[in-house]
Amino acid sequence: MTNAPSDPASVFDELSIAAFEAADVNAEAFSHEAHLFIAWSYLQETDLLDSIRRYTAALRRLTKKLGVPGKYHETITWFFMIVIAERCRHDASSDWPTFKTDNPDLFSEARTLLSHYYTRARLACPLARQQFLLPDRLHPAHGGVTI
Repeated sequence: MTNAPSDPASVFDELSIAAFEAADVNAEAFSHEAHLFIAWSYLQETDLLDSIRRYTAALRRLTKKLGVPGKYHETITWFFMIVIAERCRHDASSDWPTFKTDNPDLFSEARTLLSHYYTRARLACPLARQQFLLPDRLHPAHGGVTI
């Protein structure tokens, strides 16, 4: 996936939950940021568990439609949904541009953020793609040890 321009007015006007659930999105513009935007959008509408249920179902449909079902990764998807939900709770009034500004690590350092909680081996295992696995590493602020 390519990086989409970061101007939400131009990129995300066309991107909606309804379009995502219908797998009617521009695959070339569906960047990491677009994934986060849709996840954030779900969490503005409903609780975490319903957001995860709807988002994962729609993302699976989209990857299947695009002919890349193997790109779907359940653990990574859940991880980011949970992190976004937690951060939204700290500032529930935040709009998308504010959320993006306040959480740069989700956008520019996503792999680093994941590596604080998961080893490469854990994320690479087939089970992690099929179901959510708990982290096997503690964040460096909490000792940084592998569980």
